Amino acid sequence: MIAHVAGTLLAKSLDRVEVMTPGGVGYELSVPLSVYETLPKVGENVRLHTYLVVKEDGWQLFGFSTTFERQVFQRVLDAKGVGPALALGLLSTLSAERLVRAIRERDIVTLQSVPRVGRKKAEQLVLDLADKLDDVQVVTSGGVAKSEGPAAEDAIRALGSLGYSMGDAERAVKGVLDDGGRGMSAPELIRRALAKVGGGNR
Repeated sequence: MIAHVAGTLLAKSLDRVEVMTPGGVGYELSVPLSVYETLPKVGENVRLHTYLVVKEDGWQLFGFSTTFERQVFQRVLDAKGVGPALALGLLSTLSAERLVRAIRERDIVTLQSVPRVGRKKAEQLVLDLADKLDDVQVVTSGGVAKSEGPAAEDAIRALGSLGYSMGDAERAVKGVLDDGGRGMSAPELIRRALAKVGGGNR
């Protein structure tokens, strides 16, 4: 199994990258949006944790910034009806930490914020995985913790419904909380967070 790929970043887009290793082998990897946001400039060195999916019609290599992201990707693939494309979509819309939390807490609304995930698919994810993530050690990355309260959770969901990625929504709401916003209502958190991400302009 190919566990890591390290080398020079040749090209990058929102969903895939090309990496040239020192040995002269170039790899194309599919990546979630969270990885794209952390990539260096083209021409610089990069190292990604990888997971290889082998199917009858070909092989596909997936790249992740952390072993935790890779572990969550692998675990989500165990759910009925979830293939690599949907697993990648889940990690592109929700952070790995938030995805694990949503499944554990049976948060159907958050799961439905992911494109191509309707209520039935969200319920299937919960049914298949909610009791099978106990060994997945959540590594926080500065997102909004559950302890911040329901107002913060509601604000993040609202921003997601407006078209923002869950990563952007979490960062914006956390910024408001850190700037003295603790104790604010959800509507006030939403207004302040929208100002931080450009007043709602995409």
